[in-house]
Amino acid sequence: MGSLGDYLDKFNSFWDKAVPENPEPPQDVCPYCGGLGLVTKNVPIGDPDFGKAFVCICRQEATATRKSNHLRTISNLEHHRHLNFDTFATTGESLNAMQTVILRTSIDAAYRFANEPDGWLFFLGGYGSGKTHLAAAIGNHRLLYNQPVIFLTVPDLLDHLRTSFSPNSEQGYDEMFDQLRNAPLLILDDLGSESQTSWANEKLYQLFNHRYSRRLPTVVTTNCELEQLDPRIASRLVDRNLTQIINMVGLPDYRQPPGTQPVTEILTANIYINKTFENFVINRAVSSEAKESLSKAHRIAKAFAVDPDKWIILVGKNGCGKTHLAAATANARSKKGESVYFVTLPNLLDNLRKTFETGSRTTLEKRFQEVCMAPVLILDHFDLSAASAWAREKIFQLIEYRYVQTLPTMITKPGDSLEDLDAVFRVRFSDTSLCEVIHITAPEYKGGVSQTSNPHNKVNRR
Repeated sequence: MGSLGDYLDKFNSFWDKAVPENPEPPQDVCPYCGGLGLVTKNVPIGDPDFGKAFVCICRQEATATRKSNHLRTISNLEHHRHLNFDTFATTGESLNAMQTVILRTSIDAAYRFANEPDGWLFFLGGYGSGKTHLAAAIGNHRLLYNQPVIFLTVPDLLDHLRTSFSPNSEQGYDEMFDQLRNAPLLILDDLGSESQTSWANEKLYQLFNHRYSRRLPTVVTTNCELEQLDPRIASRLVDRNLTQIINMVGLPDYRQPPGTQPVTEILTANIYINKTFENFVINRAVSSEAKESLSKAHRIAKAFAVDPDKWIILVGKNGCGKTHLAAATANARSKKGESVYFVTLPNLLDNLRKTFETGSRTTLEKRFQEVCMAPVLILDHFDLSAASAWAREKIFQLIEYRYVQTLPTMITKPGDSLEDLDAVFRVRFSDTSLCEVIHITAPEYKGGVSQTSNPHNKVNRR
């Protein structure tokens, strides 16, 4: 690896060079420049371009190639030039439906950022999930447009900064650090893998804080839990006003041979795959008020599926259609390749408990983080009436995290109101600035005839 000082010196000086160094004359003498490689414009005295030398058209291709190669060298991406969007594997026999959605969503977000870097992109995921590949692909894509970028692993960055204190260093610490802080696009790979000394934490905080306050385009990848990072840095990384979080936690390690990887237990709406907005029945044999509540719930859930924003709380008796609408929302997003995490609350608690078992493929922290940071979470059957203290605490942590981060969430709750909830949940769900509570007043649906309209109860039970 070359010196970071060398990279940054070249990075800063490159754009000041208007003509190629030691141009080779072409075999055939150019009729425009006579083999000099430079031309002047035929403009009157006083024109800004009068007397200036410009690269002749006969040399522009060679100059562009040299410029592109030079940018790749100073970007520190030379050894990652094969990591691009074309070489990123988008399919795999071991991927389930949800993993396929996660993968597609991650690629789409990275590609959009590569075309127009704005704000921060934060990749979370395990080893071999593809974070580094996508981060490098962003950098290589920018190089195709001759745009400057710096790519570094965090341990290498800190090593370069330490080296700059040496008397033999060609570039001083202040100059090097300033160039990193202000790079047009900075890609930092493997945050959290560095030795977290006080000095390292402080330098990284200064770097992140500078770019955060100036909203400079930045890409970050990590294998770590957020709790393992410096809290000052973590709070900036999860600021939804600046950062788009790409959660790749559920993806397997692509470096492992097929058939040897553990299958991550990601929950999907597969058992409700037949639930759609199209087969949701609104015109039931119910009162006009109940019918209106069904229509409103259907309309709002459908809009949420298209553009998830804030929280939707569906409240109603068992069988009224809450779960159908929740599953339809998940199915609609999955069908379009959009990210969604659908789970019933009892199943979620069961899967959190399974992480304590011997031989579990994941940890409680990873599974819990996966749910907390899901881009869109649909939590069905929110009922803690028989839950343990531990279960109540975990669900409170989940709700509180998504509430503070205002992450799009849909929740279904059995019953007539929110009054039977613990106060900590009732207060959050009643916050009208974030949550819209939809009361479905229709009774249990039994496939065409409502229970109230059939006094003899002659219905087909499920």
